[in-house]
Amino acid sequence: MAGGCAGITEGMSNRCMPRVNRAEEDVCTMATVESSASAVGAPSIERDCLELSYDHLMHEAPDLGRLVSYVGNKSIPLLRLYRYKEAFAFDFVCEFIRRFELDASDYVLDPFAGMGTTLLACWSRGMRSIGIDRLPIAAFVAQAIVDMALLTPGELTAAWRRLSSRVDRMPLASVAMDVPIMKVAFDERTLSRLRQWKSAIGELDDRVRDPALLLFFSVLESTSYTSKDGQFLRLKRDKRPADADREIRRRFEEAEHDLVVLRHGLMGDFVRNKAERPAVFLGDTRSGEGTSIAGPVTAMITSPPYVNRYDYTRTYCLELCFHFVRDFDDLRAIRHGVLRSHIEARTSPDDCSPHAAVTEVLRALTARELNNPRIPHMLLGYFVDMAKAIRQWSKWLAPGARVALVVDNVRFEGEHIPVDLILSDIAAAMDFQVEEILITRRKGNSSQQMGKYGRMPVRESVVVWRRR
Repeated sequence: MAGGCAGITEGMSNRCMPRVNRAEEDVCTMATVESSASAVGAPSIERDCLELSYDHLMHEAPDLGRLVSYVGNKSIPLLRLYRYKEAFAFDFVCEFIRRFELDASDYVLDPFAGMGTTLLACWSRGMRSIGIDRLPIAAFVAQAIVDMALLTPGELTAAWRRLSSRVDRMPLASVAMDVPIMKVAFDERTLSRLRQWKSAIGELDDRVRDPALLLFFSVLESTSYTSKDGQFLRLKRDKRPADADREIRRRFEEAEHDLVVLRHGLMGDFVRNKAERPAVFLGDTRSGEGTSIAGPVTAMITSPPYVNRYDYTRTYCLELCFHFVRDFDDLRAIRHGVLRSHIEARTSPDDCSPHAAVTEVLRALTARELNNPRIPHMLLGYFVDMAKAIRQWSKWLAPGARVALVVDNVRFEGEHIPVDLILSDIAAAMDFQVEEILITRRKGNSSQQMGKYGRMPVRESVVVWRRR
């Protein structure tokens, strides 16, 4: 958004109008924030105005709390096979399909597709859908699950037999060994064995190769000294890694079982009726690059990365190093190309705060001594990127299209950032009507922050918009 463009949110009082990208008073780049920070206190006027303006649209929805996490997918065929811990549950998508009264005539978008939960749920109900993700492992998993769902029972068992008969003779597959975690994540024998499995899978027929590769990725955590825990892929030297051969065989057996279950339950109808398969793109929702939308989108169900320092290229580093990157430079390029929700996000002189409340937060944080001085850069990059994404969605979505967006508010050094309200206010200036903000749960801040600032819970919300 260009600096100096005033945005007006429909239905707000004149006294307490959060103005998107307020003119002269708005602070745009990090350089201007930093130069003005010493003279600025830590007011919360803009954020208070947002809370007042949207208070009548906020509703407690604790029944959704259990659906906004991956836990619900542990019992869903195929989705249970790979631990993509940032995903929401299959039943969450089903709930909003019901709330939005969607049917086979609808076309559903998930611009942060993750493992493709939205796509699978829509597909099971005969609806067209499209998923986009900038993270290669995410786009791969979403596509591989679709490919796996189309296999017939027995195909994976046959693939397993071919693999197990030749893996001992396979050369070691190339992996990005210059990435530091790869040097310590596995014992030498396990790493060599996994590289042999990777080479063997590469020789499978096209139809089963990617589903088999997905099952291979699913064992990397359990066979390593690592754990997808918190913000990073953590090294745990006291962990006892599982045997690679047994883990891979177990995954193939589980997947074979899931294919049988699919045919008799969850997805039997779409298999029999040949419903149109979801489309998955390794693309960028901020610009539309790398995507192809086949018609007006009538609904969107998604969750962007939370602005909480989590770096997905670290969490899924093993998968990326085994298949998607050649070396650390490739990995770093992906890290700097995804949505800027992590601490290594870079800002540029052209980045301009897209909302007065963002400017307020940046001023307050830049005036303080932070445990990580890059937090303001991450916040600016995140909201700039999300403003670009929302503008792109306004082009893709048909008038009347409904949106369900799962977001998480955050707090840094006592400064509350109401992500749900800021994004909603930006959307309101871009042809969206904010219908409601459903509060799924409230989470406390860290013990360190509690000791410093007291207990100040923040919302995790589902914001519901309608395209005007």
